[in-house]
Amino acid sequence: QLQLVESGGGLVQPGGSLTLSCTASRISLSYYTIGWFRQAPGKEREGVSSISNSRERTYYMDFVEGRFTISRDNVKNTVYLRMTSLKPEDTAIYYCAATQKVIGGIGGPNEYDDWGQGTQVTVSS
Repeated sequence: QLQLVESGGGLVQPGGSLTLSCTASRISLSYYTIGWFRQAPGKEREGVSSISNSRERTYYMDFVEGRFTISRDNVKNTVYLRMTSLKPEDTAIYYCAATQKVIGGIGGPNEYDDWGQGTQVTVSS
């Protein structure tokens, strides 16, 4: 089973930036489509972005398009989510998830097989 570990969350002021990381040990993430999801208190988990395992196609939800960038570094076996121009409504626990399926988009949480424990992102002044 793939074990994913997120890091990089924290408290940031509106307009600020954070970079989240998703890493795994022993198994190469290059074989997996990686998605980033988030869940705010009282809300359902929602997709944010994904990067495919083939051709490294990237997908974004409208509410982060132009502000967030997903990328992968296969040497470091890490997938990143660079978040800029952060807003208070971006506050949530952010999770990375993995699947070997071909999704062709971000997909829903039930299309992913392995999940990290999450990292808290709080955007507040």
